[in-house]
Amino acid sequence: MSLADAKRLIIKVGSALLVDENTGKLRRAWLEALADDVALLRERGVEVIVVSSGAIAMGRRLLGLDHRTISLADKQAAAATGQISLSQVWQEALGRNGLIMAQVLVTLEDMESRRRYLNARGTLNALLARGAVPLINENDTVATEEIRFGDNDRLGAKVAHMISADTLVLLSDIDGLYTADPRKNPDATLIPTVRELTPEIMDMAGAAPTMYSSGGMVTKLQAAEIAMKAGCRMMIARGTIYHPLKAQLEGGLHTLFLPSESPLAARRHWIATSLSARGAIIVDGGAAKALRAGKNLLAAGIAGVDGSFKHGDAVRILDAEGNEIARGITSYSAEETRLIKGHSSQEIETALGYSRGNAVIHSDDLVIADQ
Repeated sequence: MSLADAKRLIIKVGSALLVDENTGKLRRAWLEALADDVALLRERGVEVIVVSSGAIAMGRRLLGLDHRTISLADKQAAAATGQISLSQVWQEALGRNGLIMAQVLVTLEDMESRRRYLNARGTLNALLARGAVPLINENDTVATEEIRFGDNDRLGAKVAHMISADTLVLLSDIDGLYTADPRKNPDATLIPTVRELTPEIMDMAGAAPTMYSSGGMVTKLQAAEIAMKAGCRMMIARGTIYHPLKAQLEGGLHTLFLPSESPLAARRHWIATSLSARGAIIVDGGAAKALRAGKNLLAAGIAGVDGSFKHGDAVRILDAEGNEIARGITSYSAEETRLIKGHSSQEIETALGYSRGNAVIHSDDLVIADQ
């Protein structure tokens, strides 16, 4: 496997790679080399999302704050100051290659609130569909210690789950996961592939090495657990070199964590087993046949609506005899679905005054009962 196989790729960049820990200054030449790598991947048709730390590290220097005594309020002030600079340098680096950057700030609450989760997912999908490169960071300005992700390794994995990414790359200061800390043990060996996060694998994690890092190998393995459950493969690779992604395209060293199923299969398993249905949509014979053939559920094939549900809820899909033939996540509420049922997709906006797309339930968000 190489990055050339990726279709939707998330790259996580830590503060220690972006900011020189001795001077507090941005490693601009390194960032421009990485941006060139992103452009190379985009030319190959890969959708790229960047999860970047660095706002607090850059803001500390601008505000003259001592990293050893910085309080939560000072961290939030540093984030507010540094986020502007962070976005600007990324925009300039990507812009050199004609790429459009879009900034997206999230908190843990955004991931745990169903409505915010769906809104963020819709925004990211829309940006990718239009060729932009989303730049994601935790919103440290408003997050508290109690609700923070705590590191962007796990944030990258949660974003991978949100948008069904197939590959997550964590750029690090070493080539991957070793049997022991290679900085302390010269006999440590690189583990090229991990298919299961056993207790022995988890015990190989070490501590964060620099003052700017909030993660370390522990959080990278936690991120791997999240990503693998979402059907997303995860790579830990050396990021300290220039053109780290190009190096991986050329066969560079890394540790690859392989999930047991694809992102789409993992998402459908989650829909089938983890979500409680809030109501039901009754479909006609033509729609039932189309769903079994892997098609979207369209408003034209809906004969009735049962119960109360909101946009983003899981619903049961019933045939005319009341048999459950599928289950899926709906793009429209029960009230909205009642208004558009039987209408063509082109009539949705006229009926509602807006549209969330042609599909009431997209095929990627749908599980057929007998599958």
